[in-house]
Order: sequence, then structure tokens, then C-alpha cells
Amino acid sequence: MDLLMPSTGLLFWMTIVFLVVLAVLWKWGFPAITNMVRERKNYIDESLRKAHEANEKLANIQQEGESILQEAREKQAAILKEATETREAIVAKAQGQAKEEGARLLSDAKSEIEAQKQQAIREIRAQVAELSVKIAEKIVRERLSSDDKQMELIDKLLDEVSATEPADNQ
Repeated sequence: MDLLMPSTGLLFWMTIVFLVVLAVLWKWGFPAITNMVRERKNYIDESLRKAHEANEKLANIQQEGESILQEAREKQAAILKEATETREAIVAKAQGQAKEEGARLLSDAKSEIEAQKQQAIREIRAQVAELSVKIAEKIVRERLSSDDKQMELIDKLLDEVSATEPADNQ
């Protein structure tokens, strides 16, 4: 029965030991435990706050990333448009220059052809004149090969000159 009903002495000493343990715990144990719990709570609160800030920063970074990506797409489109316009301008300029160069080359070729044609005509005329002189020289030599023929030609020329002089005087 001592187990169910302890003696008063035992109960007294158990109460004193309990009060001493309670006083020691109250003085040094509970403050340490409550400090540890408070620190743990503060650490958890701080971690939650930092996690919340990180989530907000991540959301901001994602939003900034999207805006930067959109801006990059717009810049890319503008650059492509500008490059297309520049290419078209360069092609148009090159075509214009090619047409001008073609027209100039055609004009130069026509001028060269005309110059060569005139040169060929001059050469042909010179050759014809030379041949004519040679032919005339041969004919005159043949006709004037004898003294009689020379005298006959001189008389004929004098008759022609004298026949034209009276007409000129009148």
C-alpha cells in the first residue's frame, strides 16, 4: 500500500525536491528553453520572410525577363526591318549604277564604233584616192607614151581653154 499511499515524510521530501527542481528550472531552465524557442521562432519567421522576399524578387525578375525579352524581340524586328530597307536601298542603288554604267559602256561602244567607222572610211578613201591616182597615172602614161599623143592632148586642152574664155568674157 505504500505505493498507492506514500508516507507523509516521503511526500514532504518529494515536494521539497519538486520545488527545488522547479526553482532551478524556473531560474535557469525555462528561460533557456523559452529563449531557444523564441530564437527558433524568430529564425523560422526570418526564413519565411526571406523566402517571401525571394519569391517576390523571383517574380520581379521573371517579369523583368519577360519585358527584356519583349524589348529584345522588338529591337530584333526593328533591326531586321532596317536591314531589309538598307538592303533594298543598296540593291536599288546598285541597279541604278549598273544601268548608268551599262548606258555609259553602250555610249562608249557606240562612240568607239563610230570612230572606227570614220577611220575605216578615211582609210578606204585614202586607198581609193591612191588607187585613182595610180590608175590615172597609168592611163596618162599610156596615153602620153608618144610625142604625137602628147601634142594632140596639148592642142585639145588649148582648144578647150580658148573656147571657154570668150564665153567667160561675155
